[in-house]
Amino acid sequence: MFTQALRMTLRDWRAGELRFLLVALIVAVSALSAVGFFVDRMRTALNRDAHQLIGADLLVNADQPIRSDWRREAERRGLLLADTVTFPSMAQAGAGEASVAQLASVKAVSKGYPLRGQMRITTNADDASAALGAKTSAIPAPGTVWVDANLLVSLKTRVGDSIQLGDKRFTITQLIASEPDRGASFANFAPRVMLALDDLPATHLVDNFARVTYRMQVAAPSNNDLARVDDYECWLRAQIESTQVKGMRIESLENGRPEMRATLDRADRFLSLVALLSAMLAAVAVAMAARRFMQRHLDACAMLRCLGMTQNQVGLMYLTEFALVGLAGSVLGVLVGFGAHYVLLELVGRMVTTDLPPVSPLPALQGVATGLLLLVGFALPPVLQLRNVPHNRVIRREQAAPQPMVLATYGIGIAAFLALLLWQVGDPKLALITAGGFLGGFGVFALAGWLALYLLRQLRGISSGQGWRFAITSLQRRPGATVVQIVSLALGLMALLLLTVVRGDLMNAWRVATPPDAPNRFIINIMPDQKDDVARRIQAAGVPSPALYPMIRGRLVAVNGQAITPQTYRNDDARRLADREFNLSTMTQIPQQNEIVQGQWFNDGPGVSEASVEQGIGRTLHLKLGDVMRFDMAGQVVDAKITSLRKLEWGSMRANFFVIINPSAMANAPQTFMTAFHLPQRGAALANSLTRAYPNLTVVDVSGIIRQLQEVLDQVVTAVEFLFMFTLASGVLVLYAALMGSQAERTREAGLLRALGATRGQLAQAQRIEFLLVGALSGLLAASGAAALGWALAKYQFKFPWSFEPGVWGAGLVAGAVCALIGGWLGLRNVLRQPPLQTLREA
Repeated sequence: MFTQALRMTLRDWRAGELRFLLVALIVAVSALSAVGFFVDRMRTALNRDAHQLIGADLLVNADQPIRSDWRREAERRGLLLADTVTFPSMAQAGAGEASVAQLASVKAVSKGYPLRGQMRITTNADDASAALGAKTSAIPAPGTVWVDANLLVSLKTRVGDSIQLGDKRFTITQLIASEPDRGASFANFAPRVMLALDDLPATHLVDNFARVTYRMQVAAPSNNDLARVDDYECWLRAQIESTQVKGMRIESLENGRPEMRATLDRADRFLSLVALLSAMLAAVAVAMAARRFMQRHLDACAMLRCLGMTQNQVGLMYLTEFALVGLAGSVLGVLVGFGAHYVLLELVGRMVTTDLPPVSPLPALQGVATGLLLLVGFALPPVLQLRNVPHNRVIRREQAAPQPMVLATYGIGIAAFLALLLWQVGDPKLALITAGGFLGGFGVFALAGWLALYLLRQLRGISSGQGWRFAITSLQRRPGATVVQIVSLALGLMALLLLTVVRGDLMNAWRVATPPDAPNRFIINIMPDQKDDVARRIQAAGVPSPALYPMIRGRLVAVNGQAITPQTYRNDDARRLADREFNLSTMTQIPQQNEIVQGQWFNDGPGVSEASVEQGIGRTLHLKLGDVMRFDMAGQVVDAKITSLRKLEWGSMRANFFVIINPSAMANAPQTFMTAFHLPQRGAALANSLTRAYPNLTVVDVSGIIRQLQEVLDQVVTAVEFLFMFTLASGVLVLYAALMGSQAERTREAGLLRALGATRGQLAQAQRIEFLLVGALSGLLAASGAAALGWALAKYQFKFPWSFEPGVWGAGLVAGAVCALIGGWLGLRNVLRQPPLQTLREA
């Protein structure tokens, strides 16, 4: 039987019967594989390159020197190490009465710092403020320091002058333009002074009572090999847990830079959606190609049955033929996809990275499995229909209706397809929402197609033109094929429109989260009597209506009447949060870009003591709605009931507070004020004027952090846009495959009508009307489905606001009509050019 199946495969290939199916499968698998290879390498590269934002693959953060046995274990595993020591201290310039002092964030670094990313340094203050400088892998030379540009103004110095740190004097040789691992914590808000770690002992600034942060940076020798870093992290966490070491924290991109993690998470989900929609389009293409193959082999199957072959033999022969085609098409599709992903890399290589990780075998395995699963899942029903072709079709040319078991195989195909989606995407929620939307759309589109055909029957007589009547009659003559064509075209367009809609909303959500006018200056320690004058000075610098927020230091001492002790929390992060003072705030309205995810915002009034808590810290400290938190604020105790949990947009760089308590409860609490705003370039002198007028203020420039965030964001957006273009191109090919499904039947009809006297002009006009009707209806259905599914994805998956876009229906209408017209012209342009007798002989 295998020999016969192989012989039939070769015969069908020579006759051109398998080329359409093979091409459809290659296009489907190559589209999915190209996206798969690109997404796999891009996702790995984005996560890897984002580690530059912590300067390493792993960061061990401690309030005491890192243990030597931990260092030896890292070295034994072949990992790279670098150390930093950070603490606040006074930097002094000048001498005698002319001396000037400024609080600085001192950072001592070892050789090799940073392990990921590079510093940028310059000697020009304007370039440093604009983050323009030369990349360097060096550290300050002995006896020298690198400083932030704003420190020169505060200390009235310039490059080449000296400053005093503790007992040692240093020469300023460079200005820091960019420091990759600086982060956004308040500990880093003071101007930076960086020196070599070997110079630190001479300053005598670090003693047993100093507030010092020790960090050990850990990285793999190759930035594409993070497995040994993961193993070391597991070993280190076990050591910390077993020895109960206090004050230790292991930082990674996930917990070290939440604003960057949020950006990458959204990017990862969207890239997964691109791969998911490619799989959807692949299913449509293969299903339509398999159906066309079945229709063209009905007569051959009837002849084989007449020659003595049984149903099982016919089914096994064609299943073997499909398996051979599926294997060949899958392998070829993977090879084409592998080459196509290099084209994508060339297009975005300058924006992404020059050192992408190597190709993983997983996308190749997924591509081959995709081709075989799609072919088995969606080609099995047509094959089973072939085995049910009756003998008398040779004479009567009748086709038996699908048997119940044949219909059941579609359920098997759908189940296999869902399993494929879960494997391909790796996000069950995203896969189920998208697959559910497409399956629901299949049923709704089929029903709408039948209803549309019924309504068109009533409209046949509204025009006396022969083209209109031919078109309506043609649609009514094959209702099943017309509905299949409407559904397939609508599903394909829905995938493209969905990707368009979600892509636009995603880009807007990202840009709104960290817009160009995101706050780039923070001012803290504003006294109540300074509040009004500070606000006026900020407005005069070009900032309209700056918002000043109360800031209250308080320690969490009890929850629900239970005192917080060192034994309350086992998790080290929770212990550290419970040990430190919180930056509390109070206000009547929920802050901008805060979203309540549980409960309700408090109603302020006499006797009310309620709080809103950020959901992340709520999970860490096991806080829930209805819990009562007790805060001690410089001797004043407040018990506040949690009435809401909030989600913050960390990438916004706005003033965010973990806990907000209603104003009436905090009326007597000692408080200062802080503000965050976007300072235009022309207002750069504001910091100097404010600190001269109010030396207690701390003015922080976070424009460098925003630039880091925007660079990674631009990288992600570029990748997303090019992936969209690739999926759009593959989707157009899939739509063409769907429109070719009824080519043979249309060819026979055109030949018959021309033999009966219809002109080429009348038939061409009828075809255009028919395709316009089918395409327009498919486009409207696709737009409705894309809008509904886009809303579900925006609300339940991507978590960004969904906006109603009526233009989607116009775009769907036009796209459907254009795709149908182009597909129809490509498929039938040669039919009308040849004599009707030849058409009928070949049909």
